[in-house]
Amino acid sequence: MEPMKPMTPLEPLTSLESTARWWPEDLGAPTSSGGQDGVRYAFFPEKRRLLVEQDGRVTAYDSGEHQISGVSQRSGPGSLPVFTSPSGPVELDALRRAECS
Repeated sequence: MEPMKPMTPLEPLTSLESTARWWPEDLGAPTSSGGQDGVRYAFFPEKRRLLVEQDGRVTAYDSGEHQISGVSQRSGPGSLPVFTSPSGPVELDALRRAECS
């Protein structure tokens, strides 16, 4: 019987892909971010930007005066997410598309 070989050192943990930053660096850190049903979002109030990633495509929206704090997904194919804010629900198609920064 051969003697046991020494254990190899453990590799350091790396962040999961879903938690990695997927938005442009110049936007800074979002105050709210998350995802559901294949759609993820990040909200940047100082830049008034809401970024939404769906099907690998990131779209930026001008959030105006909305303070986005969450998201819900309607059921059914092609349904757009609805965002929550202190002033009530914010429908994505009610926001104007914008540049990222």
